[in-house]
Parts: sequence; C-alpha cells; structure tokens
Amino acid sequence: MATDVQPATSGGRNSISSVTEVKERLGQFRYLADEGLATAAYLALGLERPLLLEGENGVGKTEIAKALSGLLGRELIRLQCYEGIDTSQALYDWHYGRQLLAVRGAGDGGAENVFTRDYLLTRPLLDALEKGDRAVLLIDEIDRADDEFEAFLLELLSDFAVTIPEVGRIEAFSRPLVVLTSNRTRDLHNALRRRCLYYWVEHPDTEREFQILRLRAPEVPEPLAREVAAAVRRVRGLGLGNPPGVGESIDWANALHMLGVSTLSPETAAATLSALVKDVDDQRVVRDRIADVLPTAP
Repeated sequence: MATDVQPATSGGRNSISSVTEVKERLGQFRYLADEGLATAAYLALGLERPLLLEGENGVGKTEIAKALSGLLGRELIRLQCYEGIDTSQALYDWHYGRQLLAVRGAGDGGAENVFTRDYLLTRPLLDALEKGDRAVLLIDEIDRADDEFEAFLLELLSDFAVTIPEVGRIEAFSRPLVVLTSNRTRDLHNALRRRCLYYWVEHPDTEREFQILRLRAPEVPEPLAREVAAAVRRVRGLGLGNPPGVGESIDWANALHMLGVSTLSPETAAATLSALVKDVDDQRVVRDRIADVLPTAP
C-alpha cells in the first residue's frame, strides 16, 4: 500500500505521511489533484524517482511542480526545454568575461587556471544536483528537446551525477524531486520512461473544474462559475485544434465577472471568446456551435 512508503525528506522537515496528506496540502497551494496524481506524487517522493507527467496543453502539469515545491518548502528550479537546447544552457557554462579578466590580470607572471569551480556558471541541472533535496527540479516540455539531449538527461537522472572534465565529478548528496512534463509533440524514448513514474494528466471534469474556479477565482459568483465550468467542458468536446486549458477557463470566468456578467448568454459567450479560445479557426467553430456550448441558447 502507498501508505507503507516513507518519503525521503530534508532532515524530516518535509515529512509526508500519506497520499491523503499530499492531496490536502496541494489544495492549500491552490492545486486540486485527483487521487491518481496525488498517489504518483507521493510515490515519487518515497521512491526518489522522477515523475513524468504527460497531457494536453493547459491541463496544469507545470502548476503541479510549483505546488509541490510550495508544499515541501523547497526551491523550484525550472529548465524550460526547446529545440536545440544543450548542456551549456541546461547544465553549466564558463564565465568567459571573468576568465578573460583573470588572464589579463595574470600578465607575464604566469597564467592563472581559469577552468576551476570559481569560473563555472551553474545552470538549472547542476544547480539542482548541488541543492539536492532542498529543490524541486522541473524539466518542462522535455518533448521539445532533441534525442541527444534526452539521452544526456537519461544518463544524468540514472546516477544524479555529472562529470565536468576540468572540475571532476559532481554528485548529488541527496536527490531533488524531479518533475518532467511533456505535451506529447513527439514520443519519448522508453529508456527515459522506465526511469520515471508516469501519470497522464487529464482535463478536469465539470465538478473539479468548478472547484478549481472557486479556488483560483474566488470573486466569481458560484452560479457563474458553475456555468463556466459546464460550458468549458462542452467547448473541449467540439474537436478544437487547441482546446482551452484550465488557465483559460479561469481567465474566462474572471473576464465575465469583470464585465458584470451574472449568467452566460450566447452574446456574452461570443463577445468574450478572446479569453477562452486562442485560435481564430477554433473561435469560428465555437461561435458556429454556440447552441451546443450553451444549452439554454435559442
């Protein structure tokens, strides 16, 4: 059972005793996790394994890492992946300006060694290795990186150590909590998946979306929040190219409230689509199907 696993903590400072506690404490940081996600996060802590989260854009994968860092009282270190990212952006680089000044300052009296730890610029991965269980490392949108970087990352996550030729081996004395996210724009290698615990993050159902709106947009009246949650659920069912995420749902509710809207109508829904749907073709689809989105529409 999950409750038999005792998560690793920083000297007992961040002890988590159960899946229920993870779920409740995530709620304190304004993240409503379902049972499956709370269990995956709990096990990632207890087993000291990276947590791979996949799902569509806007389902809240990045927010999970932010909430976990708050829950655990750890620093959030974020590595945003992109095509062409390499170790100089992700792991370390050299402070060339300082190196040049040191070489010039040495003059003819002998060259100073400028490839030491003092001249190293720490990037997110190395920073997380050195901070260990004082950190939550978020590797965001790993699917945007290329195969070579994924292979490098696989090696690093296997040992939580790296060798810098000029400095030597740097190994984490304790492991950070690692959260990887993927929008599944490409398939990740099975070798990386096997290193991780895995969870597919779904869009919330209507009731949970309503609860999220009450938590993240508390000034929005409850009846309007319920209407927004139900309408967003229907919008996502229209087969859009870019269905709205939870963030857009919150934006839409806030926009409607700002305009003094107390109940949704076809006119107000169509007029405020800029807050909910961020693609012109998708907006046309929603406007054409407004009767499906709002059952009360004539």
